[in-house]
Amino acid sequence: MPKVLTVILNWRTPEMTMKSVAAAMEAMEGMEGAITVVDNDSQDGSFEKLTAEVAKLDRKEGYPSVNVVQSGWNGGFGAGNNYGIRQGLPDGSLPDYVYILNSDAFPAKEAIRVLLDHLETHPATGFAGSHIHGPDGDPHHTAFRFPSVAGEFEQSARLGPISRVLRHAIVAPPLPTKTKRVDWLAGASLMMRRSVLDQIGLFDETFFLYFEETDLCLRAARAGWPTDYVVQSRVAHIGSVSTGMKEWRRIPKFWLDSRHYYYAKNHGVLTAYLATFAQLAGGAIWRLRALIQRKDFIDPPHYLGDLFRHAIKVALHPIRPREAVAEKFPLGGKENVT
Repeated sequence: MPKVLTVILNWRTPEMTMKSVAAAMEAMEGMEGAITVVDNDSQDGSFEKLTAEVAKLDRKEGYPSVNVVQSGWNGGFGAGNNYGIRQGLPDGSLPDYVYILNSDAFPAKEAIRVLLDHLETHPATGFAGSHIHGPDGDPHHTAFRFPSVAGEFEQSARLGPISRVLRHAIVAPPLPTKTKRVDWLAGASLMMRRSVLDQIGLFDETFFLYFEETDLCLRAARAGWPTDYVVQSRVAHIGSVSTGMKEWRRIPKFWLDSRHYYYAKNHGVLTAYLATFAQLAGGAIWRLRALIQRKDFIDPPHYLGDLFRHAIKVALHPIRPREAVAEKFPLGGKENVT
């Protein structure tokens, strides 16, 4: 039977993380594997709370073990998940699959097994992700095309004729209603073959937040391992609890850094600047229309100005790739196992 390692990253949301753990335990009943909870250096007592709560868990027969570890530093989403992946399974063995689950996401009873069965029966697929929906059942848009210069222009212009001409570049096309191949999926509920990760590497830790799963899916696709969106795997997701994205008043620097680095790394620095120019040009079109029609600008305050200033800043001080620190994290960590 294939082994699955579920990794749940916590940052200052221990109570919600434990709800995610409970849902994952039920969804993994009868499966080989374990759950690793990584506290991403919350420094608010989260690690201690999680350790205590895990020790009190009623681990029924057939449920996976739960392992709580402390990353020791907050390197972001990718670095935190990498830490958990590098631990391997509590018995020191390696999983066949790695399943990444957000701390504010709650898989339905069969959600994880559906992803596992899909990858087992589709050996040419590298990654598989779930249908994500809110607590009210409304679907979240989590299946995308890879970003492009044309896609940036279409997305920011928000103009029907432009969208029709550039329809094949739309980054967020209509959400699939049946299981199908997509370019990339949001990392709230994503299962990956460990053999693919062995081939292409883990998350690029230069990304602090955002674009890291886009980059990982692109690297897998370029290596011949596509990603599938599996509608039968259903996961409830609150969204942005740790990042606070819903309350952003301005786009943070780490998002701008991640966006620029994604383009520069995968398509070259020139394309990174062309993508920014396309975003600015499309944004100018939208703002002109919004002024004429008295519409809301929609974007966060100062978005275009922040985008332009960031482009100047990274031209003067390019983003340097951050090397992963794998040597610090040997496989087979066994902290606080229940």
